[in-house]
Amino acid sequence: MSKHVPPPGNGNIDRIELKDALEERYLAYALSTIMHRALPDVRDGLKPVHRRLLHVMRQLRLDPNTAFKKSAKIVGDVMGGFHPHGDQSIYDALVRLAQDFASRYPLVDGQGNFGNIDGDSAAAYRYTEARMTEVARLLLEGLDEETVDFRPNYDGSLQEPVVLPGAFPNLLANGSSGIAVGMATSIPPHNAAEVCDAALHLIKYPNAGVEKLAQIVAGPDFPTGGIIVDDRASIVEAYKSGKGGFRVRARWEREDLDRGAWQIVITEIPYQVQKGRLIEKIAELMAAKKLPLLGDVRDESAEDIRVVLEPKSRTVDPAVLMESMFRNTELESRFPLNMNVLSGGKVPKVMSLKDVLREWLDHRKDVLIRRTGFRLGEIARRLEVLAGYLIAYLNLDEVIRIIREEDEPKPALMKRFTLTDVQAEAILNMRLRALRKLEEMEIKTEHSKLVKEQAGLKKLLKSEDDQWATIAAEIKDVKEKFSKRTPLGRRRTDFAEPPELDSDLEEALSEKEPITVVCSDKGWIRAMKGHLEDFSSLAYKEGDKQGFVFHAETTDKIMLFASSGKFFTLDGGRLPGGRGHGEPVRLMADLDAADSIVALFVFKLGAKRLVASTEGDGFIVSEDECVATTRKGKQVLNVKAPVEAKVCVPVSDTADMIATIGENRKMIVFARSEVPEMTRGKGVRLQKFKDGGLSDARAFNKKEGVTWIDASGRTWNVTDLREWIGERAQAGRLPPKGFPRNNRFG
Repeated sequence: MSKHVPPPGNGNIDRIELKDALEERYLAYALSTIMHRALPDVRDGLKPVHRRLLHVMRQLRLDPNTAFKKSAKIVGDVMGGFHPHGDQSIYDALVRLAQDFASRYPLVDGQGNFGNIDGDSAAAYRYTEARMTEVARLLLEGLDEETVDFRPNYDGSLQEPVVLPGAFPNLLANGSSGIAVGMATSIPPHNAAEVCDAALHLIKYPNAGVEKLAQIVAGPDFPTGGIIVDDRASIVEAYKSGKGGFRVRARWEREDLDRGAWQIVITEIPYQVQKGRLIEKIAELMAAKKLPLLGDVRDESAEDIRVVLEPKSRTVDPAVLMESMFRNTELESRFPLNMNVLSGGKVPKVMSLKDVLREWLDHRKDVLIRRTGFRLGEIARRLEVLAGYLIAYLNLDEVIRIIREEDEPKPALMKRFTLTDVQAEAILNMRLRALRKLEEMEIKTEHSKLVKEQAGLKKLLKSEDDQWATIAAEIKDVKEKFSKRTPLGRRRTDFAEPPELDSDLEEALSEKEPITVVCSDKGWIRAMKGHLEDFSSLAYKEGDKQGFVFHAETTDKIMLFASSGKFFTLDGGRLPGGRGHGEPVRLMADLDAADSIVALFVFKLGAKRLVASTEGDGFIVSEDECVATTRKGKQVLNVKAPVEAKVCVPVSDTADMIATIGENRKMIVFARSEVPEMTRGKGVRLQKFKDGGLSDARAFNKKEGVTWIDASGRTWNVTDLREWIGERAQAGRLPPKGFPRNNRFG
């Protein structure tokens, strides 16, 4: 029999609630991910791994004009000294900084295989070499002048910068993306010259609005080029709120061939789209016959991108062909904007364009003040030494005598000439050849220059206008280095008006064919080719019968309204063929087993429907609000068992009255204006029932009267409805003579 082993320690056990422990630990993990991994600092636009990479490369003296060093050396030093994570993740970050198709202004100059736009990965770090670019040098400029704070590394043995001085507007120029816990960031690259111009404008006009800044920073400037097809209003709104997105299209041109033939040549593809995967996807869509206008695709790329699209026929309009490509492939993609960054390196915050520029400028001002203070300290120390030198020259013989004769010359010099410790030490360390007359003149010249510089720096610290003028001059230098006249600085992404499609183009993009949609009472659906006139020949499974039959086109959306109050959207072109009895509609929409189909109809843009429950509650809803984007459907009419959705009937623009009839065979007619238009909810009471519930409803025009179809198939029309007209939620009275016994309008 085993003995109970007491816990280690003094026997005291602290009880902790599991919930509290989990919350505490998960919060610590979330904060770590947000602060130290996923979100960039607004001041230098870098995440910790990128900042540590540049810091190590600076320590290794990998300046733009020096020799390359192995990437393995850089990764090893970063991992061993500052970033105790996987070597592969560090190398991946290094590779991305070197890829000119991933970084608009690369921070790393890579030598070797650093991957390509096809999606091929880089060679192992033992084969590649790297050094910094001029952009990285600008980010690090002034790091050794006490311009930023340093903190201990993970084990306290080294010091690393909290943020870089950041003379280059890296956050906007290179962008950033990352997923943290509960938040994410996505910032597209921009043109550095435009960002500098916006910053200069903000210095001159601190109260400038985002609208003006968005005129200067016209929009993203992706390293892979492309064309942005968003309107100016949406771009400005995205920069104002810090959230939005940009639609980017490939750049293409028509290339004429012999005998009237032609082909499309794509020269630029959207940002972060892998060319190899793009072409594979196009080939898959061609095989599935989802690109009816495209005949062939091939990749003729070498150094530059050249993807060739051949039309199926020379009569195809190139613009229509490309529109179908943009709709179905990644030749058009949407790059999201979510400027969620660390404000001051501490607080996650979604910022506008102006906020981001403001924080960068404030950081540059802080760097300038700290750099100026550092320089003033250096000048003060140098002036102290020079003053000691001048005393030595004026009393050279006495200084030499003290040094030769005194056992402890330093305190003797300090006492004799009232020198400081620093001055005495400098005199004792002076070289003999510096004792010539010329050196004395040089010291006096240097002294006067330093005094003049000191006065200028002190004036700078006192004048905020001078500080901003200095910052503006620095930004102008950066702008000049990356101006639009340079190959790196020229704008690569252009803008175009959003395409306006007419109905002819819509039809050309898809193969529109007439179909007859057939759905049985038990939910088996199929699409017969053509518009059938005689429905009597349609066959159903044993025990099943006709439910819904109507004409449609393959391009139509088919709307299904279920007894759960949900709408489902089916694609008319993807319905099962007319052979056999079709397929269960539950394979295409997530209908519950207890749900039945209330209505099935063709979606019409702008049309309206009256939806109501068995309890008699309902409202009018636009069909536009009922379109579901997923299999799960869209809840529109709120019902709770045993209540079910019962009615879904069209409401024309001319309809001004609504008639409802209950299972108790009571009918009421009231004005349409009494029923609200909503997008979702329970609705209002249409009719009051003592027993039973709602059976059917109709919307109609009062002058035209209400219509129904009897059991014999005859159509009845009644225009004199004075006996039944009342107000919504009344009980009503027995319907007119001849109304069907099933209490439905037909």
